[in-house]
Amino acid sequence: MSWELLLSLLALCALLALVVQLLRFLRADGDLTLLWAEWQGRRPEWELTDMVVWVTGASSGIGEELVYQLSKLGVSLVLSARRVQELERVKRRCLENSNLKGKDILVLPLDLTDISSHEAATKVVLQEFGKIDILVNNGGKSQRSLCVETNLDVYKELIELNYLGTVSLTKCVLPHMIERKQGKIVTVNSLLGIIAAPLSSGYCASKHALRGFFNGLRTELTSYPGIVISNVCPGPVQSNIVKNALTTEVTKTLGSDGDQSHKMTTSRCVRLMLISMANDLKEVWIAEQPFLLMVYLWQYMPTWAWWITNKLGKKRIENFKKGLDADSSYFKTWKTKHD
Repeated sequence: MSWELLLSLLALCALLALVVQLLRFLRADGDLTLLWAEWQGRRPEWELTDMVVWVTGASSGIGEELVYQLSKLGVSLVLSARRVQELERVKRRCLENSNLKGKDILVLPLDLTDISSHEAATKVVLQEFGKIDILVNNGGKSQRSLCVETNLDVYKELIELNYLGTVSLTKCVLPHMIERKQGKIVTVNSLLGIIAAPLSSGYCASKHALRGFFNGLRTELTSYPGIVISNVCPGPVQSNIVKNALTTEVTKTLGSDGDQSHKMTTSRCVRLMLISMANDLKEVWIAEQPFLLMVYLWQYMPTWAWWITNKLGKKRIENFKKGLDADSSYFKTWKTKHD
């Protein structure tokens, strides 16, 4: 075989590999590192058993589904949110669908904005289970309103709930993990903690702040390699987060879910979260196209990303003013072409 033929074959193989990767990316629902971990990495069923996991925002959405999937792995659970009745409902369903006993699940009502209560809540968990292996910071709210129409109290609420409440609880749990020299702190951030979008300026600010805090915290814990700090950044997922989103005033929420059929299922999002936890990934992006593509552009081609965001942002605002889901047209257009 001549060198020319060999080089031609190698070039063809490289081109085919590139095409295959491109096709995989077009159908991807997570960043490439995460999907590699799903294929070749450690399984949650191996790595997350016999742990104590504290989940905030456990009464609905991603937090609720996370609790259900964790319960099947044989972990001890601490369920926190403000609505006690909903937490009890989640606990009952966990007991019905897993091998856990009542003693394995602690319902611990918690208001993230009541910072003075966080230390006492942490002590209750430690008294009950003796340790905290994983803290999942999932509690928070979103926003759907234009900046010029939004009361400043809305921005204050988003920072106090999404950012300061999460930081406060983390600071209460962290000394215990430092003492044990191990633990995982998993924070459910958002793609809007990386990129930005109209109608969510306050939400974006709180999520950008969280990303900066936990990235900074990770650098302070290099002497404790057993403590893992993970940022999980989902895109649009089927949940109540849009329905409960704040609008122009703190006392007003959007009150409507809209059509969610085009969004990622909560079960798939949570499965990818568990894979990221099992493999100690520092940051993961969980989203279907075209949103996954947008975050890659923001990360690696910001000039192009700004241009596209400005174009699409106008349509997002138009959808919102018409009472539609802000992102529905992008999903439906993409899925029609994709299918």
